[in-house]
Amino acid sequence: MARVDETLFEGEHYLGRPADSTDKIITRRVELTKAIPGFCNKDLTLLEIGCGNGATLILMSDEMKTCTGVDVFDHTSEFKKAKAEKGITNCEVLLKNIEQEDLTEKFDRLICFEVIEHFNDDKTVQRFTRWLKPGALCAISVPNKWWVFETHGARLPLLPWNRVPFFSWLPRAIHEHFANARIYTKPRIKNLLEQNGFEVLEMKYITAPMDVLKEGALKRFLLKTIFNTETTTSPFLSTSIFVVARVK
Repeated sequence: MARVDETLFEGEHYLGRPADSTDKIITRRVELTKAIPGFCNKDLTLLEIGCGNGATLILMSDEMKTCTGVDVFDHTSEFKKAKAEKGITNCEVLLKNIEQEDLTEKFDRLICFEVIEHFNDDKTVQRFTRWLKPGALCAISVPNKWWVFETHGARLPLLPWNRVPFFSWLPRAIHEHFANARIYTKPRIKNLLEQNGFEVLEMKYITAPMDVLKEGALKRFLLKTIFNTETTTSPFLSTSIFVVARVK
């Protein structure tokens, strides 16, 4: 599914492992998804593309009939442990490379958080429609170009640190030559989705979660003052763009 190695697959969070269900970026995306009118229902099935260790699926499980996740990387042991601890029975994870393999079921809802930017071809998004029922609602997030730091890192010459401030602000051709994943503006992700079978209903900037900061006075101060809302009107305070879309 990804064009980079697993250590870079989880976007802003701790490199080398999927984000935890307690990480604020996970809980913020879940709360935004649950707030979409009509998205959650005990009679509806949910598909997650790029589910990692299933942290998001587990948080969504109490709102849906069933939850199915697919990922190219194997985190099933973590997923099974979390399921057992919480007594969840309506979630499963499938190991698949969805750029090359198909699913046999069609779903009512889809979530895909910080994954699209890793595909070898943007057109892979068109494959999503194969696995969704007509009119299915989707919640999708992608990294925001206007955040100060490069969330996925870049292969920069002579620089040991791969998250140089403002690198993501460079023109697309330069950025994508060095970056580990693509990055998006609102117009770019809107065009991508609308050209591949989706109608975009809403877009928001997700406020930077500060998950990468160590616990302490600085982090508490920032979360109480500047980064204290689920979404923001300022693109410069946001790590991700949250998109609500519907299958045409």
